[in-house]
Amino acid sequence: MGPKTPVTEGDFFRQPLREQINLKHPLVRLTDLINWERLGASMSESFVSGKGRPATSPRLIAGLLYLQHAFDLSDEEVVWQWVENPFTGETYLQTQPPIDPSSLTRWRKRLGEAGVEELLAETIEAAKRAGVIKASSVKRVIVDTTVMEKAIAYPTDSRLLERCREHLVKAAARHGLKLRQNYNREAPRLASQISRYAHAKQYKRMRKTLRTLRSRVGRMMRDVERQVDAVADCSRAALQELIGRTKRILSQKLKDKNKLYALHAPEVECLAKGKARIPYEFGVKVSITTTHKEGLVVGMRSMPGNPYDGHTLAEALEQAANTDVTPEVAIVDRGYKGVALDGVKIYHPGLRRGITCGLRAMIKRRSAIEPAIGHMKSDAKLGRNGLKGALGDALHAVLCGAGHNLRMILRKLRLLYAFVLAVLFRMATDAMV
Repeated sequence: MGPKTPVTEGDFFRQPLREQINLKHPLVRLTDLINWERLGASMSESFVSGKGRPATSPRLIAGLLYLQHAFDLSDEEVVWQWVENPFTGETYLQTQPPIDPSSLTRWRKRLGEAGVEELLAETIEAAKRAGVIKASSVKRVIVDTTVMEKAIAYPTDSRLLERCREHLVKAAARHGLKLRQNYNREAPRLASQISRYAHAKQYKRMRKTLRTLRSRVGRMMRDVERQVDAVADCSRAALQELIGRTKRILSQKLKDKNKLYALHAPEVECLAKGKARIPYEFGVKVSITTTHKEGLVVGMRSMPGNPYDGHTLAEALEQAANTDVTPEVAIVDRGYKGVALDGVKIYHPGLRRGITCGLRAMIKRRSAIEPAIGHMKSDAKLGRNGLKGALGDALHAVLCGAGHNLRMILRKLRLLYAFVLAVLFRMATDAMV
């Protein structure tokens, strides 16, 4: 059974929504620029319902995801703003939310990375129709990487150990396991003591208390591990995974690699950025590709494993090549030194041989991608990713790029609308004189 389609038939007793709103509003004009039919056809494979009622309309889900990442809204906020927003294609005024906010999580999973890349590609086509970029602008791009931080607390040994103990206690209660001791009173007190000793720079006492807390958590973990066989087969895998993560946290040292920084998010990585205010950031590396002149995002992808920047260039340009025009020139920073790709000219600061004044000016504009990244982090959702797992990282990165493109298109439409109003006002003033 295919997805539901929006109601477009006329109703004698109801006035269409487009007759009640300002058709020159930037959001309404943006709605007309997006090819919803092509987008719905490409997304319909993810919206097929094998049983039960028909799936939600692809137009509705695409519109909600666009609005969410264009205006930095949560799942609840974007669903409730839908009631007063004509962007998602309703024919008549609606007074009730279309879906439960929690269902957006399932829709994102059903779309997958390929589905959200279709959303990003459609924003590029809408930008061409709106005159934000030209079709040839994709030939020259800027590529850079940044860190998309995960929504986790700063990892400390005491906090990670306490979280392991809490999850073990809950898992034991859920599966009916009897613990010799759960340390519900002693362990939180030890964790608070560790933070106070660290604040007072009493590191010898801090390390001694930390060893005590680690021994308590290890004792409880072994107690649960001895009773794993008594757990039902359907729940045993999850419990064994929790025990495995607890073992990693108990055994990892200060200078170890591939450490576990969050119990619920094992995909989180520690990336050193060289910033004085934030030496380390915890999340995943993201590659961003924008047009050289306008700064529109034509490619955005998460790069798990903290790869060398130069090794991400081929994948980043491959994603940008999904548009009608293939990039021919890539401007990068010094972190991409030593990379060569067939059919693509790569320039970075510091090149001397064969660099003319025009090329030097083109290379100097590489820093134009930095404010775009800053706006995506401060004004949008790139600064903190709350989606779960490596798939959540991939979806969130692409949707942030789509939201950035929508903001650029809306800005263009607002400026054009303001210019038309100014011309009309001047013409009316001249007529009065």
